[in-house]
Amino acid sequence: MNDATVEAELLELGAAWADAMVSNDAGRIGSFMADEWVMVSERGISDKKHFLGFVRSGELTHSSFEMVGEARIKCYGDTALLSARVVNTAHFGGETFNADEWTTDVFVKHDGKWLCVLSQITSAAAIPGSNGKGEGT
Repeated sequence: MNDATVEAELLELGAAWADAMVSNDAGRIGSFMADEWVMVSERGISDKKHFLGFVRSGELTHSSFEMVGEARIKCYGDTALLSARVVNTAHFGGETFNADEWTTDVFVKHDGKWLCVLSQITSAAAIPGSNGKGEGT
């Protein structure tokens, strides 16, 4: 499998995962994650069971979830990294949160299927002198 094929697969997978997030269907969302999946953010490390528990309970929902700009995808055999900017609107504990984040997802091919094992989320807060894309003006 060449890098262009992997890139196309992961872009399609990312779009399908985003659609699952907006569906607020924990089963669909979880189908993109390996059992050992974790998310790393400014709040620490959250595992798959913890994250999907909030979705199942309805305490965490998303009304929008979209990759913006161009993604960076790098393939290393049966492991691939997808880094992109994601904007989303989440609802948690009765509050609405509009997020603009840089994300990196680490995918590993399990039995012919790409599954995410780690998601790293970093706020895309404005940096003085930047163009909002993490690059200088």
